[in-house]
Formats: sequence, C-alpha cells, structure tokens
Amino acid sequence: MARMGSRAQAVSRFYSSEPLFGEVAPEVMEASLIHLATENERYLSELPGQAGCCKESRTVEFVFLLAEKWHLDHSARYQAVELLERFMIKQVEQICKSPSENVESTKGGSSRSSLKEQLYATFVLRLVSCIQLASKLSLHYNIVTSDTALKFLQSLKYSYTKQELLESELAVLETLQFQINVSTPLAYIELLLEVLGHNGCLLPAKPLHQMCVQLLDFLYLKREAIYDTLLKTAIENSTPSELQIAKFLAVKEDFMLLAVGIISTSVFVLNPEHWKQVVEHLNCVTGITSQSISEFSHAVLKHVIGSSTPKQQRRK
Repeated sequence: MARMGSRAQAVSRFYSSEPLFGEVAPEVMEASLIHLATENERYLSELPGQAGCCKESRTVEFVFLLAEKWHLDHSARYQAVELLERFMIKQVEQICKSPSENVESTKGGSSRSSLKEQLYATFVLRLVSCIQLASKLSLHYNIVTSDTALKFLQSLKYSYTKQELLESELAVLETLQFQINVSTPLAYIELLLEVLGHNGCLLPAKPLHQMCVQLLDFLYLKREAIYDTLLKTAIENSTPSELQIAKFLAVKEDFMLLAVGIISTSVFVLNPEHWKQVVEHLNCVTGITSQSISEFSHAVLKHVIGSSTPKQQRRK
C-alpha cells in the first residue's frame, strides 16, 4: 500500500502544472538563461513592424477564456496568444506582398481584398487551432481534441468539419514553418525566479509565482494601457511622437524586460521590504537597469491599484 501511495504521488508530481523551484542545477540555469536572452535579442533584432497587432484585449480575453474553459495551464494560454500573434503577422505580410485587384486579372493569384476576407472569415478557426497546438506543447495531460474544438465552433454556429479543423492546424504549422515551440514570458519569469532563489533571495517561491502569473494575465489584458503609461514615463512627455511610438515597439516586445518587471511588481506587492534587493539582483542577472525595472513596476501598479509606487528614481 505504501508503494502504491508513493507511485500515486509520483504520478501527481509528474502531471502537476506548477513549477518545482530549487530543482535545477546551476549550469543548467546558466545555459537556459543565455538561451532565452539570445532568443529574445534575436527576435527583437528581426522585429516586424506589425508586432503586437493581435494582442488586442478582446482577442487575448477570448483566448484566456477558452483556455480556462478547456482547463489548460497558464503556459498554454500564453503560448496560444504568441502563436496566434506570429501567425497573423505572417498572414499580414503575405497580404502586403499580394497583388492588387487590377493586377490579379493579368497575373492570376489571390488579390489583397480576397486574402483579407479569407483572414477575417477564418480568424476564430485559426484562434482555436492555435489553442489546440499550444495544448499539445504544454506537456500537460489536457489536450484540446478535435471533437472538443468542433463542439465549441458549432456552438458559435460555425459548420466546420473535422477535416477542415485538421487543415487549419496544418495551415498554422506551415505558415510558421513548424517553429511553434516559442518561449513565452512565463518561461522567462520562472527561470529568473529560479535564479533569484539560487542567488540567495529567499522569498516564498509558490506565492510569488502565483502573483507573477496573476500580474502577467493582467498585463496581457491591459497591455496597451500599461505600455502607454510606460512610454510616457520614459520620455517624460504625455504626447509621444510617431517616431517615439515606433521606436518603443521593441520595448513592448522585450520578454526579458517584461519578466523582470512582473517579478519586481510581485515582490513589491508581497514582500516590499525585499523589493530593492530583488531589483538589484535582477539588474545584475539581466543587465536591465534598476530605473527601467522601477518604471515598469510603476506602470503596472498604476493600472492595478492606481498607485504611483514604487517611487521612480529621478533622472539625472
């Protein structure tokens, strides 16, 4: 009986969607941190002008509600948003490269208007496909099956077949060239929490992780408002120019900055007496300045509770 109990505990441990902190070897942490930092820098260096186009609040909320309905873990919901975003960017790029209507008659192929119509008409289907793919990547036992997805689509009066659903998944995969295992901000957060613990920041890992997830959800849903506040704080001006807005796109898509900002804000909420120490550690680990981290936390908290804390450092 004791043996059966330990086996049940092992199975429960294997299927848990919560991270286990303090289990990663230092050399693995270092390699993982370098990998994420490199991946982040590469993405920012190749950042498309349409980045963020599909992270509009209603779309994100739609994904989150569906993920909750289908009992997916948080990593899957963020992965679904990022997959949908990258897929839609590729689709927009394809539309921009397509011929206009008057060229279509002489060269053949799909016109911009027809591609746009197709994109609008299949948006919900593609969104569901991205959630399905994310559920298969999350290494969890809740995978969204074709039957489950079809039942939902039919409840919205769509008449897709199982074959069309499979073809939609394939369309997403092919558009993204099967590169769908992209790191989400949550992966950055969890690794940095592991690093903080290893470096001696003895904070309660579980409640801190839970707070980080709640704040990350909030930021995804209030993304535009929070980053608008951050931009105006950074430039010390309430009316940014078009050039400043364009340059700020790289800040909005920086997952490492997002991760340190969410951790900093979570620590300020739960353990304010350790906040400065944690910010210094995050600065040492990532190279992101303490002022940038502070400003990010200020922007998040301003929209969470209407507070201007933590106090920003005065620019010299």
